[in-house]
Amino acid sequence: MTAPASPAMNRVYFFLILTTFFWGGSFLFTKIGVATIPPQLFVLTRFTLATAIMLLVCSRRLKKLDYGTLFRGMTVGTALGLTNLSFVYGIQGTSISRAGVLNNLFVLFIPVITKIVWRDRIGRVNMAGIALAVAGIALLATGGGSGFNRGDFFSTFCAFLIACHIISVSKVLKDDDVFLITLVQFATVSLIAGAATLLLPLPSFSITTPAVLSVVYCAVLPTVLCFTLQNIFQRFVTPTRAGLIYTLDPAWSLLAGFFILGERLNSREWIGCGIIFLAALLPLLFRLSCESRLISSYINRSS
Repeated sequence: MTAPASPAMNRVYFFLILTTFFWGGSFLFTKIGVATIPPQLFVLTRFTLATAIMLLVCSRRLKKLDYGTLFRGMTVGTALGLTNLSFVYGIQGTSISRAGVLNNLFVLFIPVITKIVWRDRIGRVNMAGIALAVAGIALLATGGGSGFNRGDFFSTFCAFLIACHIISVSKVLKDDDVFLITLVQFATVSLIAGAATLLLPLPSFSITTPAVLSVVYCAVLPTVLCFTLQNIFQRFVTPTRAGLIYTLDPAWSLLAGFFILGERLNSREWIGCGIIFLAALLPLLFRLSCESRLISSYINRSS
């Protein structure tokens, strides 16, 4: 039997960029949703709906669900649940323009975490990125009327948790069924959000049509669809190239904040966001350059 042919690279890039568009849209729709629905309840309804959809998708696979898959899915799902709770609290407390840029700091948190836990080398380029990120955050702290506010803190903490989730996926998951793992992850997030809803005080809220549509959008497109597209197409590009594509997330959130919500950043905030964006981009560009040199060297030796 012959292996299935890889899809054309322009198709791969198109669908990966499409995922960033829908992920960027989740900033806008989350902002609309948490305007009337408490953050923990928003996450609960979003992932309960996503879990229900995945149950339908996985109906014929459920018999393959074993203890190992359940345990590993719940492990990475815990990181995903904490990530999403911090995400909505960040969106609630700051502009989606600032939240999008701050979330991108996960690129720099990954080498820091692996250094602390596994003693991996951070490298000069990552250190330069971290220094740039600190400078950018300092500009955000002094550039806006509210300084580095509660929402900014949660968005930065969310970036840390995104890094934890990415690392947990690479360290914990084995040759598991992708769809079953995704189902368990979504169900775990629902349980965590349900516990948060029970434990944290719920302010008075109203269920509006925009809020319901926001929940549906976030459950279907950036959750179920994007996880599926990512699992299908990311394997055809290197992690560095995928990371570069995913840096488009804050670009979409900035555009949505500017044109739809009417968010405006002052000059210091723009500079701060630009520096943070560069801090995340710099290590990725450096790794891409190293990859290109290695490929060229291998081709030259083989020819």
